[in-house]
Amino acid sequence: MASVKHLLGIKELSAQEIMLYLNSAGSFKDILKRDIKKVPALRGRTVVNLFLEPSTRTRTSFELAAKRLSTDVINFSAPSSSILKGESLLDTALTVEALGADIIIIRHSSSGAPHMLSRHIKAHLINAGDGTNEHPTQALLDAFTIKEKKGGFEGLKVAIVGDIIHSRVAKSNIYCLKKLGADVRLVGPATLLPEEFRELGVSTTTSMDEGLEEADVIMMLRLQLERQGKGFFPTTAEYFRQWGLSKKRLETAKPDAIVMHPGPMNRGIEIASAVADGDNSVILEQVTNGLAVRMAVMYHLDERKEQ
Repeated sequence: MASVKHLLGIKELSAQEIMLYLNSAGSFKDILKRDIKKVPALRGRTVVNLFLEPSTRTRTSFELAAKRLSTDVINFSAPSSSILKGESLLDTALTVEALGADIIIIRHSSSGAPHMLSRHIKAHLINAGDGTNEHPTQALLDAFTIKEKKGGFEGLKVAIVGDIIHSRVAKSNIYCLKKLGADVRLVGPATLLPEEFRELGVSTTTSMDEGLEEADVIMMLRLQLERQGKGFFPTTAEYFRQWGLSKKRLETAKPDAIVMHPGPMNRGIEIASAVADGDNSVILEQVTNGLAVRMAVMYHLDERKEQ
């Protein structure tokens, strides 16, 4: 296995490693259906959520997944950490490790922050999102959801739509889905869809109708206004008119196409409520699957350490 100590990104994983996580997630999802949704797999381990960028969904998902594995969980966030007093990220991580952390889950606004830490600490690291680089567990839970709904990946037509340039979710999903055999299309305004993405083996288009044609999977992305300057598009109303997913536009895809979104959603900007809450949507299932996938990731990182 190429990545035995950390999960820093999908780019470093093989298709076999990705499938190991997905297959294990299926077993953990079965556990989550029981009356007692907890197993002693990582009893005695300590997991630290080191979130230095705002997050509700991902942090809560990791916390709950760790508790389902019977670990002790400690949550750190930027406002309550010594980083506000000038402490470096590395010193913070080393302090957390000295307190007995076995697994450190880190989210940081700077691309490459987890990779830097991985060269200096002994604890297992899981990247929960680093700048505009990667968000590997989101890609894994997306792939797991697709696998559940479509049975496999070979030849699937997947349209990833929206703010591609700022999206770490898009990058991780491109790496993941291409390795698993899917046909990936990127759709969005030219200002948010740089041509260099074609080097990753995907097709690109600024036409929503062209991008959604015969799609099996539609993955909508959040418009990351906090990372943007001005001038990427005229108005949010115009953005929805051109690249938002409406019920009418959904008809361009296959009838059984699934609609995904990593959240949080901007309803009426990226996606219409009728679609987000409609029969094709698997958005809430993605949230549930995130628990199973993150349990699988933590379990396998710990298991490898014991080998």
